[in-house]
Formats: sequence, C-alpha cells, structure tokens
Amino acid sequence: MSIQTIIFLLLSILVLILVLGNIILLRYFYRTNKKIDNLLEKGKIKDFKSIFLSQKEKNEGLEDKIEDAFSKIKNLEDICQTTVQKIGVVRFNPFADIGGNQSFVIALLDQKNDGFLISSLFVKDGNRVYAKTIKNGKSDHSLSDEEMQAIDRAMKGN
Repeated sequence: MSIQTIIFLLLSILVLILVLGNIILLRYFYRTNKKIDNLLEKGKIKDFKSIFLSQKEKNEGLEDKIEDAFSKIKNLEDICQTTVQKIGVVRFNPFADIGGNQSFVIALLDQKNDGFLISSLFVKDGNRVYAKTIKNGKSDHSLSDEEMQAIDRAMKGN
C-alpha cells in the first residue's frame, strides 16, 4: 500500500468522523433551540430580562393570592371558635313509675365550652322545654344530674 492510499484512507476516516460529529452537534443545537423557544414562549419574549420580570409579576400575584387564602383561613378559624362543635345527649325518664325514656337533654357547646342546654321533660300532661346558657362548661342556673351528664358528654366528646 502506498503512502498516498494510506493518507487517503486516513482523510476519509477523518471526514467521516467530522460528518458524524457535525450530525451530533446539529441534533444538540436543534434540541437546545427548541428548549429556548419554549422558554421564550415561541418568540413572544425577546430577552431573558422579560422572562425574569414576567416571572416576578407572576410570583407577586401568587403571593397576594396566598396571603388572601391565609386571611380567609384565619377568618374561618375565628368563626369555628364560636360554632357548635361539641354535642352531648342524654335520654332519661324523670318518673320511674310511668312512661319510658322520652325526656332528653341536649348540650350544644363551642370550642370554649360555651353554649346552651335544651331540656325536654315529657310528662302526662304534655311536654315542657327549657333552655339554659352554658359558660365555660357551667351554668348560672341550677342543673339536674342529666343536664350535668349531657355537658360532661359534650366536653368529653361522647
């Protein structure tokens, strides 16, 4: 084999390597260009400064929305403090010799154990309903055993 043939073969291999390298680089260039187009919103944004400014505006808008959401959550937490969260029910028979357990007491309390009692006494002549306020689990009015039991059940979650 002559030296010219060897040089020709080496140059051919070199050209082949350069063509393959060129193909690889072109594919990389097109992929990168596609990613940049997506980042620049297909030509709508002309520079990176615009990208950062638009992202900053979006973040500020999101911060406002998050702050508003936290404000609403705080408002709901405040409202929940005064809503009925605990209920205690006791059925009983005020007269051992007649009737069944048709009388009842319902205690309705909030988070601070404030609320009210509804007592219903079923007697031969009809039905009597009473309401008593509860403050911190106690009442200014005298309470029956059943009413105290209803308050206790409400506070314990039974």
